[in-house]
Amino acid sequence: MIAPEVYRQRYMIEGYFEREVDRAVIEEFFKTITKDLNLRTYAEPTIFTPEGMGKEENSGYDAFIPLIDSGISLYVWSKKCFLAIVIFTCKEFNEKIALETIQSFFKIKEFEHKSF
Repeated sequence: MIAPEVYRQRYMIEGYFEREVDRAVIEEFFKTITKDLNLRTYAEPTIFTPEGMGKEENSGYDAFIPLIDSGISLYVWSKKCFLAIVIFTCKEFNEKIALETIQSFFKIKEFEHKSF
């Protein structure tokens, strides 16, 4: 492992969701996940919807919320009802709570998750 003296925790979840997703839902998600994991933010989320700039089947959202201790990225493929979330922190968090929150919030049935 490179830089073992630098504590970091990385967790990725990918899955198919059933909840309708728009900008307001993404903002609500970031508020929910940071509260549930006791992570502090220092700015509002950045949410992009690059309409018409790529393949139609890949349209959706790219979003990020900066944390005092790093950040959370969210990628949504709207037409495929698929998402990927990466939580990267320099502060320990409970991965079980992260998975439960994400599954419940987005109504995810089929998923994969990994720490790295």
